[in-house]
Amino acid sequence: GDARVRGQTGVVSERRGSYPFIDFRLLNNTTLSGEIGTKKKVKRLLSFQRYFHASRLLRGIVPQASLYLLDEDYLGQARHMLSKVGMWDFDIFLFDRLTNGNSLVTLLCHLFNVHGLIHHFQLDMVTLHRFLVMVQEDYHSQNPYHNAVHAADVTQAMHCYLKEPKLASFLTPSDIMLGLLAAAAHDVDHPGVNQPFLIKTKHHLASLYQNVSVLENHHWRSTIGMLRESRLLAHLPKEVTQDIEQQLGSLILATDINRQNEFLIRLKSHLDNQDLRLEDAQDRHFMLQIALKCADICNPCRVWDLSKQWSERVCEEFYRQGDLEQKFELEISPLCNQQKDTVPSIQIGFMTYIVEPLFERWAQFTGNTPLSENMLNHLRRNKAKWRSLLHKQHSSSRSNDHSGQVTSSQEQTLNEEETP
Repeated sequence: GDARVRGQTGVVSERRGSYPFIDFRLLNNTTLSGEIGTKKKVKRLLSFQRYFHASRLLRGIVPQASLYLLDEDYLGQARHMLSKVGMWDFDIFLFDRLTNGNSLVTLLCHLFNVHGLIHHFQLDMVTLHRFLVMVQEDYHSQNPYHNAVHAADVTQAMHCYLKEPKLASFLTPSDIMLGLLAAAAHDVDHPGVNQPFLIKTKHHLASLYQNVSVLENHHWRSTIGMLRESRLLAHLPKEVTQDIEQQLGSLILATDINRQNEFLIRLKSHLDNQDLRLEDAQDRHFMLQIALKCADICNPCRVWDLSKQWSERVCEEFYRQGDLEQKFELEISPLCNQQKDTVPSIQIGFMTYIVEPLFERWAQFTGNTPLSENMLNHLRRNKAKWRSLLHKQHSSSRSNDHSGQVTSSQEQTLNEEETP
């Protein structure tokens, strides 16, 4: 059924389990693919809320993190890693293995404790754990990139940013809780395809949100549904919970990459005019939005080994969408054609036009702290490595092609990179 929750503010929020879920890997199954031949069926199959999770909750069976299955050696290593959770070289992939795939739940429980949020908001630990398990379970583990490990990585980055002196001295417990919750849930129930794909397949979410910030609205409403279902904040005054829900929405909606210029222009104006007043809740909220945007796309600013893994994962997700579009005779989206869009060319473009402008402004805001300088240094080194790999591909392509032609996307990227 169409299970939704209408809040006190009249906002309709989606509940988990409203729609059937499809594992995109099933689309490669030959027996199934013969039965799926129309865009209408694709649209129906791309309803990606997972019914069985809600079913378990309705029966009162709450999924539990299986930390107790780990031996003491693994738990000891995980605890040791948490003692260094504020370090920029934190390896979230290793942490996820050490926690048996429970990196998001384990990290958030630790950070809520470290920041004193459990005591300040009088949160029940069992309820908090239940809510975090719901969030973690609502990420799709088969997504190469948009999964719970990405959410944990963004949350760890957000923790680092919340400690920056320029920001930390002004933050309230509410600011910190909002920042961590938004980071943890910012991509919840992501289907592994982008907004243009949902629009052109006439997905019901695209209609619901009128083709505007479709995924981000869905992440927000899903988060509200889980907050209410878990009753994590039920003991707080109604006006407080309403404010938390709205601010969570404002933070998560800020991660829409289509709004990048809007936020950059506003940030540049504040920095140029030196008129940020972090005593003002509105200005603090804006900088939390910027911090979350940075955390969401900080992969190119990590150490090479981690950054490269994330780059390959996000491109694999792009290519899967391209394969899906090709399978159903849809136009292949930009960056999703594995034959034309190489990982180095995609990453160089992303770093040049999206990441660098944002992180240069963030460094200006923080006052070029050691963390900001470290991130920018990693960004420059990683970009140089991708550029080197792209030139190697270019040379290989020329040696294999007597005409000396390279793909248009490679050529465009090369021209852009070589333009002074």
